[in-house]
Amino acid sequence: MKKTDVDVVVLGTGNAALCAAIAAKEQGASVCMLERAPKSKRGGNSYFTDGAIRCAYGRFQDLRAVLPDLDEEQIQQISMPDYGKEAFMADLLRLTDGLTDQKLANQLVSRSFDTIQWMMKQGVQFTVNENQYYEKDGKRQFWGGLPLKTKNKGVGLVQALFQRAEALGIDIKYDAKTTALKQEDQLKKLIVEIAGEPVEITANAVIFACGGFEANANMRKTHLGNEWEKAVVRGTAFNTGEGLTLALKAGAVRYGQWDGCHAHTTDYHAPKTGDFNKPGDIYKKSSYPLGLIVNVKGERFVDEGADFRNYTYAKYGKETLKQPEQKAFQLFDAQVSPNLRKEYHLPEATCYKAGSVEELAEKMGVCPESLVNTIRAYNQAVQPGPYNPAIKDGKCTKGVCPPKSNWALTFEKAPFYAFPVTCGITFTFGGIHVSTESEILGDDKRPIAGLFAAGEMVGGLFYHNYPGGSGLMAGAVFGRLAGEQAATFCNRTKPLSSKS
Repeated sequence: MKKTDVDVVVLGTGNAALCAAIAAKEQGASVCMLERAPKSKRGGNSYFTDGAIRCAYGRFQDLRAVLPDLDEEQIQQISMPDYGKEAFMADLLRLTDGLTDQKLANQLVSRSFDTIQWMMKQGVQFTVNENQYYEKDGKRQFWGGLPLKTKNKGVGLVQALFQRAEALGIDIKYDAKTTALKQEDQLKKLIVEIAGEPVEITANAVIFACGGFEANANMRKTHLGNEWEKAVVRGTAFNTGEGLTLALKAGAVRYGQWDGCHAHTTDYHAPKTGDFNKPGDIYKKSSYPLGLIVNVKGERFVDEGADFRNYTYAKYGKETLKQPEQKAFQLFDAQVSPNLRKEYHLPEATCYKAGSVEELAEKMGVCPESLVNTIRAYNQAVQPGPYNPAIKDGKCTKGVCPPKSNWALTFEKAPFYAFPVTCGITFTFGGIHVSTESEILGDDKRPIAGLFAAGEMVGGLFYHNYPGGSGLMAGAVFGRLAGEQAATFCNRTKPLSSKS
């Protein structure tokens, strides 16, 4: 069996793992990354993200520091609300019903913008999020606390981080399946199959950053419920919970909502797992607050306008999963169709277009009478008032269930559009217990020497729902922390290899 020594081993190659590896290397540690997938499918779920990343930037003036490409004319066209630490924390508490681990949440919030600046130094480029504003009175009116995204989405994010990791000389091994972790004194010995060949890697520290169990149908069924067995996996097929199992065997404890996950509505005909040839989160459908959502019976089942989509999409995917055939339709008329996001206009989008509600129902395979009755009841319930999609305008319905709390326009102007959707799972909320410094905690709530975790494996942040873009931010914050702390731990112990 081949043997090798290294200071820090990082499991995974997504955003959290790359941030961890780079941070450890910057602190002088030798680093080896182990990726379960082949090189052509590296990057984990991060490769598929749209790139929106939430941070407590404060004022737009402060955010401009990471948006160097904005010229003065563009700046004058932007109207952006302040979004500081208090607002970020309030969103976390509100959407998780107050269940978020507030110590972890405070670390996420307080380190968010500083970590954005650190990522920029690593070569990650940022841009304004074109999906987070509406044009009104000659201004780009931003909303929802999520004005920032990585340039070229998740592809650009991981490409930049891989380029930095490779420039630093970080060793990355692909087709690497970690089958065992043995702890002997202060040392960690990992048994790894690399392209089928067994290798023993001895390290001072191990960082678990290899995702949750969203791509494991059996684990989804066990922990989330039977209906999740056939859910579409929106990201990598390699997040099958192996890292969680390995960490638990090493003394970690479960933490967070193991029966919860991030789920989004996705095109009904989307691939069953993420297609690495079509990244960028192109199958999601996020403009539903502008329209209506019905199931195959032609019935509405959620309040489409309860809040900005940033704060509802993670739970509305689950509601779609509960519907007959795990299927629903997002409906829009000509009044709002010009404001639909780009993904609705892609060749991959499934769309039915009709000149009447009856014709639309027939194309959808829904009983025309049922859909007509639903639309009639909704239209009669729409209240007068100004419509403004850039704010929670309070233009609502009365006397219909479920209500529509904002952005309620009558559904009446042809042509009409229907987009069939189903539930796509993004990542699981259940993970393991870590400290605010990303140290893995044991049963006694004390750190297990030399073990760290980041990314989806961190439990306790999200329950039931989450603010859009905070998962990507959490991966970077706790990834960076894990790398720094792992390198510090190595400096306290005997280095296993020379620093480069």
